[in-house]
Amino acid sequence: MRNIKQIKNLKGKTVLLRVDFNVPVKDNKVEDDFRIKKSLLTINFLLKKGAEKIIIIMHLGKDGTKSIDPVIKHFFKISKCSKSKIEFLGNIRKFPGEMTNDPVLAKKLAKLGDIYVNDAFSVSHRAQASVVGIPKYLPSYAGFQLEEEVKNLSKVFKKPKHPFLFILGGAKFSTKMPLIKKYIKLADYLFVGGALLNDFLKAKGYEVGQSLVDGKSYGIEKILKNKKLIIPEYVLVKDVSGKFIQKNVRDVLKDDVILDIGSESTKLLLPIIKKSKLILWNGPLGKYEDGGGGATKEVLKMVASSKAESIIGGGDTVTLISEMKMEKKFSFISTGGGATLDFLANGTLPGIKALK
Repeated sequence: MRNIKQIKNLKGKTVLLRVDFNVPVKDNKVEDDFRIKKSLLTINFLLKKGAEKIIIIMHLGKDGTKSIDPVIKHFFKISKCSKSKIEFLGNIRKFPGEMTNDPVLAKKLAKLGDIYVNDAFSVSHRAQASVVGIPKYLPSYAGFQLEEEVKNLSKVFKKPKHPFLFILGGAKFSTKMPLIKKYIKLADYLFVGGALLNDFLKAKGYEVGQSLVDGKSYGIEKILKNKKLIIPEYVLVKDVSGKFIQKNVRDVLKDDVILDIGSESTKLLLPIIKKSKLILWNGPLGKYEDGGGGATKEVLKMVASSKAESIIGGGDTVTLISEMKMEKKFSFISTGGGATLDFLANGTLPGIKALK
């Protein structure tokens, strides 16, 4: 990838900057500005090198209907940038042709600037006009955050340190299965939590009650035989009366809902964390919005206290880290969700290829 340090002359130039400011907004206020802060290094560099104007391209929400005004207000509050130097284009997903990578829109956008910079790793798995279309018509470069993501996430499949522990949680089994198949070979330990765990327990013949399961096979039976795989034996369930109970997986009943891994399971993970030199983590270990966030918080503290190089990805996990004010406790925190999964599985993304 070409990076912004390779831009020879920025003086008097207008930069089109694709960022991911798709942050949680409640009551017209930004609740978590982690992603916004991550792009400030790139923005400040471009201004310092003489860019006349930066046109920020962003989206908020899935369909482009949300107003980006709260994000703009928060940005100027934390960035101290001059409003004469920064212009927000609007919610890019309301532009017809963005989602379908329409070349007509890409050309129209390209005419607004002299240089294109992508600093939005977390949307770089999308073949959209503002991600892969504009680079066809303008000199294009990677921002510092995009470059950091690629550099750090590449460590886990290019000569990873050992012992290497991969903690995998969350749901969406179909998107996680490529990671399981790849990293069961690369890692020394693969610990499974979240809703993914329910499918593994079911495949082993255990009762999972009313818990969320994918239902498809995906070849789990073959993976279950691998000695690197660690399946928690204790879980936190909500029973039919609404009580939260720690149980051995053998004791789960038909009306139970598994919400988290159990505290005994987190204790068993501690010695592995202590001896690991590299820890990759993607996805929460429980459904924290329903009271299943305890294990994720406990294991985050364990990883933060370890001497391992720690690389954390996945939107929900990152939200918890922000809530716990632990952003500086890990070696690297990815801003991506689906992009992180795709990059870890494939080693590149459409938005990265577009910059070559």
